[in-house]
Amino acid sequence: MAGMADRNVGAKSDAYAGGGDSPYTRGLQGSGPYTRRNRRGRRAAGVTAGVLVTAALAAGCGPQDPGADALRQPSARATTAPASPTTAPTDDGKGGTGTAEPSPSTPPASLSAPPTEPPTPSSPAPRPSTAPPPQVLMRTGSEGAQVRELQARLRQIGHFGRNPTGYYGTVTADSVRSFQAKRGTEATGSTDADTWRKLLTMTRTPTADELDPPTERPVAEPDKRCLTGRVLCISKKSRTLAWMIDGRVVSAMDVRFGSEYTPTREGEFPVYWKSRDHVSTLYDTPMPYALFFSGGQAVHYSADFAANGYGGASHGCVNVRDRKKVAALFDQVKNGDKVVIYW
Repeated sequence: MAGMADRNVGAKSDAYAGGGDSPYTRGLQGSGPYTRRNRRGRRAAGVTAGVLVTAALAAGCGPQDPGADALRQPSARATTAPASPTTAPTDDGKGGTGTAEPSPSTPPASLSAPPTEPPTPSSPAPRPSTAPPPQVLMRTGSEGAQVRELQARLRQIGHFGRNPTGYYGTVTADSVRSFQAKRGTEATGSTDADTWRKLLTMTRTPTADELDPPTERPVAEPDKRCLTGRVLCISKKSRTLAWMIDGRVVSAMDVRFGSEYTPTREGEFPVYWKSRDHVSTLYDTPMPYALFFSGGQAVHYSADFAANGYGGASHGCVNVRDRKKVAALFDQVKNGDKVVIYW
């Protein structure tokens, strides 16, 4: 239709412009009814032809009523353009940098928006430390030669007020905590690698007597019943046990006794039963290296005594807090050896 309209417009405009062979042109150029027209008439005709050509070009192939044309074929430009600038196509059909024409109801948008400052980056949250915590070498419940050395070294600098026992209990934990607090480190009570290194730099290697003293307390004068034979000579006054053979002290160790409600019996008794890994069925309490001498009473190792010292009491047994010493004693004592308990 558009092509046909273009050809029609061209044909009509040529006729009116004098480019064709028609009665109108012959009349203008020759004789006849139209010879009365003067040059003024010719100029008017030319003006009229120009107006008609312009009208034909504006009308195209559709109706000349602009309202009807809008109903039938919308204008290429929307009458309600977006209020904000939009990207308009460029000549090559790709998105360009032009802006669409704003609607009459909104002010023209600026061709170039004012530059905006980039957002200030927020400070990144601190990352949690990935450093591993210091390795714990010894803690409550540990026991052995290293614990004994720890206790001996702490005693050298006044943080452990007794002989080494080889057991890491509450007393040792309190001593380590005191040492850590004085050095400005976290007072955990556990001996980690850092605490151990600091202690090594401040102390010397313990001697054999420091590691294995005969006893924390002076051994009492032995009862006369202890001077012959193989005897466990136990003094309630000095709170010591001396393992004696024919009047000679072989080894000595600290002991504690039963409370006033469950007292340890006094007198002379034979060892009648040995139980290395005994557990009390009455109190559900471990009694390692038990040497029974009177009913349910025995000489044995006590973890509670090693940990808490004389702050507690037994149920009548003779508690030993040095595991290494009582283990050696257990191996040497035989059934039938004497037990003498006295003041």
